[in-house]
Amino acid sequence: MAVHERDDEGVPVGAGLTTGEVARRLGVAPTTVRTWDRRYGLGPAAHTGGRHRRWTAGDMARLERMCALTATGIAPAEAARMVRGDAPPEAVPARPAPEAAPRPAAYAAPRPAVRARSRAGSGLRLGDVRQECKGIARAALRLDAAALDELLEATIDEHGLVTAWTEVIMPTLQAVGRKWESSGEKYVEVEHFLSWHVSGALRRSTPSAVADRPGATTVLACVPGENHTLPLEALAAALAERGLPVRMFGGALPVESLVTAVRRTGPAAVGLWAQSRTTASRPLAQHVAAMEWGVRGARRKPVVLTIGPGWAGRTSAGLPRPAGLAEAVTLLESVVSHKS
Repeated sequence: MAVHERDDEGVPVGAGLTTGEVARRLGVAPTTVRTWDRRYGLGPAAHTGGRHRRWTAGDMARLERMCALTATGIAPAEAARMVRGDAPPEAVPARPAPEAAPRPAAYAAPRPAVRARSRAGSGLRLGDVRQECKGIARAALRLDAAALDELLEATIDEHGLVTAWTEVIMPTLQAVGRKWESSGEKYVEVEHFLSWHVSGALRRSTPSAVADRPGATTVLACVPGENHTLPLEALAAALAERGLPVRMFGGALPVESLVTAVRRTGPAAVGLWAQSRTTASRPLAQHVAAMEWGVRGARRKPVVLTIGPGWAGRTSAGLPRPAGLAEAVTLLESVVSHKS
């Protein structure tokens, strides 16, 4: 087996990241990376054969510095001079730029396999997560809509919706939520911005509404008083991705409307989301689970899934409570295949 020489960062000599991989890790659009290369000379220091350029750990360090400086409001041309060491000493900020982040030990590893304890700038602690989280968090903190959409869609395309949600999107959303809760709600706009773009990415990643099949529909709704719809949107998208018909009713559906929707659709299953224990209602879930329709001798009832942290300790036998998105999808696939 050949032994590859490695540089001081542990990256095999001659190896590196593509421009697309660099952009995803930085949380910028690939065109931004190419522009910084073309206009400001911040391209790869070493050239390899072929048309595709490869970026090393040292190249990434310079681009991370560029991101950090431009995030403070410094013009790109001035920031590039500072990164290249051309700026006079007094032009360099006295305090470290808030976006600066420790570099991963090796940039050459395939992106899906890389995990690192990461800070995405402004003290946003991500913990032990995939590297994609870092780029998405940075784009959200900069309120960069174009880069954020591109990063979210690339992540879903590469990993599939369930893995992308579980291992990339949710950890980033949770980190943003922790940040504004611990900083006097300074980052509420970032959470709203990220949530909005995640919602859009989920819808764009799935096909048009799947045609109904008798007895195979899943009804999804938030319980009355509950407006946290994003996890339910992820479930709706994951089911549609698998060709399962879904009727999504969103946030805070009144009891009467929920009952009417169930009677009109005759679903195989109903998923009720509750984020808070104050909104989770076991009597409501039991009432829906007891509903019947169809001709005498062939009456049907829905399987009711109680989904979300609000149901902890509040469910009972016959009301399954999946632990996460993957488990909910598997359970609903099984219910639909059994009833249809």
